[in-house]
Amino acid sequence: TARIAFGALIIKERLGTSDRETVEQIRENPYLQYFLGLMEYQDTPPFDHSMMTHFRKRFDKDMLTSINESIVQGVMEPGGENKAVDTHSDKDQGSKDQNNPPSHRGKMIVDATCTPADIAYPTDLTLLNEARQKSEEIIDTMHAPFVGVGKKPRTYRQKARKTYLAVAKQKKPSYKKIRKAIGQQLRYLKR
Repeated sequence: TARIAFGALIIKERLGTSDRETVEQIRENPYLQYFLGLMEYQDTPPFDHSMMTHFRKRFDKDMLTSINESIVQGVMEPGGENKAVDTHSDKDQGSKDQNNPPSHRGKMIVDATCTPADIAYPTDLTLLNEARQKSEEIIDTMHAPFVGVGKKPRTYRQKARKTYLAVAKQKKPSYKKIRKAIGQQLRYLKR
């Protein structure tokens, strides 16, 4: 359909991939398939990579300009709904999908092993050190207009950094040392 063709071209431009990589991305990503208008996730590619050249020929500059204008008009209207109609519909593919909605055939298992794991633990010593450094920056910016007028509050920057690094550089500090360093950083932060 025209939605698949135009959507595939948008995906290709946004991701900056080749034709083969674009089709592979669409095959692997259920969100991209939904963007193309597919009703359910499918493991097979919706089209061959050679179709991308036909898609590019199908949408010339005038057609892209009219599509862009209809999208802008749809956004500018008070309702926000796009009233543009898909004039390029393939009768053999579109009719069977729209008449019979797909039935649920099972569960989709998503692999989450590649999620980022660099989330700091809430009582982590580095979090306290970063909080102390940010509070020192805030003190510096707030004291900047009063440089010659009043004294700057004591923050014990060098001592705080030295005690933090003494524990942070250790390969495997003991529980007692970590607890002591956390308490020290909390007290430096409190001042």
